[in-house]
Order: sequence, then structure tokens, then C-alpha cells
Amino acid sequence: MQRRHLIKALSAALATTGLLSFSLGAQAADTIKVGILHSLSGTMAISETVLKDVALMTIDEINAKGGVLGKKLEPVVVDPASNWPLFAEKAKQLIGQDKVAVMFGCWTSVSRKSVLPVVEELNGLLFYPVQYEGEELSKNVFYTGAAPNQQAIPAVEYLMSKDGGGAKRFVLLGTDYVYPRTTNKILRAFLKSKGIKDSDIDEKYTPFGHSDYQTIVADIKKFSAGGKTAVISTINGDSNVPFYKELGNQGLKATDVPVVAFSVGEEELRGVDTKPLVGHLAAWNYFMSLKNPTNDAFKKQWADYAKAKKLPGADKPLTNDPMEATYIGIHMWKQAVEKAKSTDTDKVIAAMAGQTFKAPGGFTSTMDMKNHHLHKPVFIGEVKSDGQFNVVWKTPAPIPAKPWSPYIEGNDKKKNEPEKK
Repeated sequence: MQRRHLIKALSAALATTGLLSFSLGAQAADTIKVGILHSLSGTMAISETVLKDVALMTIDEINAKGGVLGKKLEPVVVDPASNWPLFAEKAKQLIGQDKVAVMFGCWTSVSRKSVLPVVEELNGLLFYPVQYEGEELSKNVFYTGAAPNQQAIPAVEYLMSKDGGGAKRFVLLGTDYVYPRTTNKILRAFLKSKGIKDSDIDEKYTPFGHSDYQTIVADIKKFSAGGKTAVISTINGDSNVPFYKELGNQGLKATDVPVVAFSVGEEELRGVDTKPLVGHLAAWNYFMSLKNPTNDAFKKQWADYAKAKKLPGADKPLTNDPMEATYIGIHMWKQAVEKAKSTDTDKVIAAMAGQTFKAPGGFTSTMDMKNHHLHKPVFIGEVKSDGQFNVVWKTPAPIPAKPWSPYIEGNDKKKNEPEKK
């Protein structure tokens, strides 16, 4: 009894002198905390949940090999719930309260734009793993997904080519937010530079979570009567499922009007009958179907992890482009921390320049020396009946990103590196 009172008194004394919190802090310092900032509920959960899981898999892999700087990585997972202002709040919590060294997260550009002032103000670090509209460069963000010249522009060039069907009219169909609108602004200017008239471009937007595509698909059919037409889809999240179902319902085949998607990969097609969609296209920097030893190892690692953790869909484990970009980003951050011998944000940023990593896509990914974007290969794949993609076109080598599109006026005066603030 006396012993218990003694421990209590000692604890109280330590607490008042601050020594207890110091000793607990010293224990916490045995790990390096990393934030995982992805929507695990709401309209974007269909795409983002798997990125949380692949981040945890990568952290487990790194920890099994000894961690980083001799310390284990400790993931701190939060759910911003497809609520864009909540992304900012959760980022503040991760950096300010949880003291994470880095965050891996966001999918939509509106969520990234919500987090951007937080990481810049608090000098945090965000690795963003999804294709986006460009027109942004931040010292505190590394963009491991594609810029428009690494996805959107090559895809449209392909559709206009003889191999891609020689499209002369275009439907720009997207979810109503910054990524589709800015991407389509760039594509409109690009198409104009190729002699396509405004009357041959139909631009449409639907809200997040939209589910009734009957009228829109009927309009696409009508518009396509005016000449060889292709649809550029920047629909995001779970709206892709009813859109693709409606294409099937109305018998709009790829041979009539091909759809090329920038936000539909293997995971989004999981809930769709893909047989009517055979031949429709997606443009990415990675596909699960790519055949090379690095990808074989990545797919096996993911399948084993999904099975061991009893993840949803573990019976049919799928990999996709943003999963690869997440995997590359975490490994590059680890390499940069080891090069800097520190998790200090500014030291890690400096060490990120020129980092390389042998990627599952079959190429060595390189972080640009200046612009915080990866040099990435581009692949265009056709949907197969099993929901996988058959690669019909690819670049011979990775191409550097152009964050500032040459098709937007005034961008030629902008620097290819983040401004010092």
C-alpha cells in the first residue's frame, strides 16, 4: 500500500517538474511519426481507402528492414471523409499535435488546395500521389502523380492520331471542381492549337457523387452524330460507376465513341460489369497489367498484405497508378531522410532533388532536380473484359513534368521551381 502511495507521489512530483512529460517524449522519439491523410468515407473513399492501405504496407516493409535512421515509422491515420475543409483541419492536427515528419495523402485537387496553406504556414511536408491539373508549385509539396503533359495531353494526341481513331470532336466531361475545369481549360487551348473549333468541343460538369448519367450519355450520342467523337472523362470518385453503367445501358461502345479516363483505374472498375466497356481507354503512368519483375514483386507484396490484413477485395487484389505513386513517394522520402540524416523539413526537401527509385511501372522514376515532380512514363490502356488494361501506347522513356502548362497564357514567364517564401 505504502509503495503505491510512493509511486503516486513521485509521479505527481515528476509531473509538476515536467520530467514525466520529458521521459514520455523521449520514448515517443524512438519512432518517426508519418501522417496518412486520405478519405476513408464519403464519395472519394472508393479511390482513397486503398492508398491508405498501400501506405501502411510500405511503412511495414520499411520497418521490417530496420526503419529509417534506426527508428521505426509510426503511421498516424486520419479520415477527412471527402470533406475538403476537414483536410486542412486534419493536416493541422497531424503537424501541430501529432508532430508528424511528413504526410502522404489527398486525392482531389480541392483537398490538396485545402492542405496547401497549412503545410506552407507550418513548414510541413506533403507527398501528393495523384494526377492533377498542374498550375502549382510549392516548396512543401512533392507531386508524385502526373502533370497534364504526362497524362492529359498525350492521351488527346493519341485520340487524334490514326491509331487512336482520328477524333475530330470532343466531349470534355468532368466532376465540377478545380482539377477537371483547369485540365479542360488546358485541353481546350491545346485542341484549338490543333485546329479544333469551339463548336466541336462540348464541355459538361456534374457534382461530386452524381449518379444519373442517362441524359448526359444520350447527349454524347447526339453530339457524336456530327463527326468522329471522343470523350475525355475527368469524373472522380464513385460517380464513375453509374457513368460506365450508363454507357453500357445505352450501348455506347468504344468503337463508336471512345472514352479516355484520367481518374479511372483498376480499383474504380471493380464494381462495374466491364464487358460492355471493352476498348474504352484510360491514361496513366502505371497499369497492373505491366509485365516486368519489379511489378511482379509489387503485385505479390500487395496480394500477400491484403490477404494477411483481410482487406476488402483481398480475394481479387488490384494495384493501380496512385498506389504506385504512393509507394514511390514513401520510399523516396525515406531515401531523402537518410541522405539528410534528419527528418527536418528543409533538409529533406533539399535531399529529395534527383532521388531515384526503380518503380513497378518498369522504369526508374526520378525526382526532378528543381520542380518537385517525378519524371514519369505515360501509358494508354484499353479496358479488357476482366477489368484490366491492355497497353496500346506508351512513351519510350519517362518524361519530365511541366507544372506550368504552355497552353495557358503567361506561363512562359513562370519559374520551373518553387519560389522561396
